[in-house]
Formats: sequence, C-alpha cells, structure tokens
Amino acid sequence: MQERKHKHRSRREILRAGGTFIGLVTGASLRPGPAAAGSYPDRPIKIIVPFAPAGPTDIIARVLATHLGQAIGGTAVVENRPSAGGNIGIGIAAHADADGYTLLVTSSAYVVNPGLYARIPYDPYKEFAPIAELGTSPNVILVSPDLGVTSIADLVSRAKADPNELNYASPGVGTTPHLSGELFKIVCGANMTHVPFSGAGPAIQAILAGTTQVAFAALPPAHPHIKSGALKALAVTGAHRWFDLPDVPTMVELGYKDFISDTFQGFLAPAKTPADIIELLSAKSIGILKTPKIAEQLRNDGFEVIANGPEGMRKRIEDEVPKWRDVIAKAGIKPV
Repeated sequence: MQERKHKHRSRREILRAGGTFIGLVTGASLRPGPAAAGSYPDRPIKIIVPFAPAGPTDIIARVLATHLGQAIGGTAVVENRPSAGGNIGIGIAAHADADGYTLLVTSSAYVVNPGLYARIPYDPYKEFAPIAELGTSPNVILVSPDLGVTSIADLVSRAKADPNELNYASPGVGTTPHLSGELFKIVCGANMTHVPFSGAGPAIQAILAGTTQVAFAALPPAHPHIKSGALKALAVTGAHRWFDLPDVPTMVELGYKDFISDTFQGFLAPAKTPADIIELLSAKSIGILKTPKIAEQLRNDGFEVIANGPEGMRKRIEDEVPKWRDVIAKAGIKPV
C-alpha cells in the first residue's frame, strides 16, 4: 500500500514537473526576441532628437516621422532630449535596445562632439548602425534689423570697433554654427561673445527677442524669419547661394576662402539592430526624401536633400570625426 502511494505520488510529481517544464518551454518560445522586419513594427517607434524643438534636426525628424510611420504601417513619434550639446540624447539612443523601436535623428554634433568633449557617452564608430544620410543645410550669419548692420563688412567693422559690444547666439557649444562663429572671429579678426543655447530654436528666439544682436544658425529654423524680414541674413556658409535667397552672398564670394560649413542630419539605430530592419528603414526613409513633394518642402525649409543609404552615412562619420577634431584644435577650443 505504501509502495502504491509512493508510486502514485511520484507519478503526480513527475507530471507536475513535466507540466512546469512544458510551461517554461512554451513561455520561452513566446518571449519576444529581436524584432524582425516581418512583424515590425508592432508598437510605436521612438525617434530621439538630441536637441530642442524647432531646430533643423527636429524639423527634418518630424517630417520623416510622419511619413515613415505611414510607410511601414505603424507609428513613429519624436522625443526631444536636449542637453550637453546633444550628448545626452545620443547616449540614450546608443544604449537603447537594438530592436528597431528606438532610433536617432542627429546633426553634425554627432561627429563634432568626439573632438569637443573629453568624454562622451557613445562611440561614433561602434555603437550605431547607420540607416541613412538625410540632408544638409548651410549655416547662416544673422543680425537683427535694428542693429543697423547690412553686410559682413559692417559686422566686422562694428565688432572690431568695440570688442565688448556684440554677442552671438548659437545652438550650443560645438555645433557647426558655433564653430562657424569661432572661425568667423579668427579669419575676420572680429571679437564677439558667444552665448550658447540648447538648440537652434532657442538661439533664434534669442536674437528675435534682442537677447543677442547676432546669431550663427543652420538655415532651416532661420529661413522663415529671413523671408518675413524679422531677421537679416548677411551671408550663408555653403558653397553656393541659397536658391530663394539670391541676394545673400556666400562667405567664399566675400573673399573668405574655404569658409564652408554646413550642418547635416543623419538617421541611425543602435548597433546590432537586425539588418532586415535597417534595410527596411533605409529604403523607406530614402523613398520618402526622394518624393518630389517632400523634397520640395524640405528645400523650402532650408534643407538640401541627400538621401544616401547606410554607406553614405558611414562615410560621412568616418570623414568628419577627424575633420572637426582638427578644426576644434586649430580654433583653440579645449575639450570639456
């Protein structure tokens, strides 16, 4: 009798153990692994912008998010994480799950910051998988119409006459507009005080409000204010005049050889994001940018659409990290 009870208990225990094992196996098989393009996306995608709203990176990211969500049958939302020249937002994206649900749209700060900061929370070569090189825009030198300055020559003369009079806004330390401002001071022998902000939007608002008299900014956030007459553009820092600002010269035209500085926007995912998801996002984002209506909209907003795939973005990173490190060193800007 005891032996039967023992055998019965053992059988129940074995069945119970077997059920537990089956449950574990079943649970494991249902646990989500890395996302695959076949089932992607099954929840909203977050696109981190490491700058404040209304700047060039935010503008292009929101255009991309709206159309990308539709293109892949899901939803894409922009999350602004401004701070530390973009390092905070870039670092958050770098260490997010590599499942295609946290992405990054960033600017030239991505390649500038390695030379500007002693420590940054990402490796520009290893911690991201490039998706696409989206676009670029020239920087522009702005003044308030109330300043009474109508040309670069006027600005240089005014800055030399009183080194303590003028200050200039930029989207932040180490951004290409900031570096354009420092390069301007070097090549023109002008003196102005740099006032950094947390993004292009706040920098533009500063000059509109009279907090600063001058601003160095990427063209997209400044463009509507130039067209309305609220701000005066003295020069652009691209290789050519902008198509709908024909009266605004380039710095090269004004005799400042090689004074070319632009701001790019790139689309990246955390490293080890599945290749099929990278391929899907790349194809869809490039298709969006090449749509004539969207390309025209972005051009009117101040962007030159590039629409290159992962290799184009990777090459830009490889070329520009050492380029900007060299510029920073020559400008005497010490890593912080």
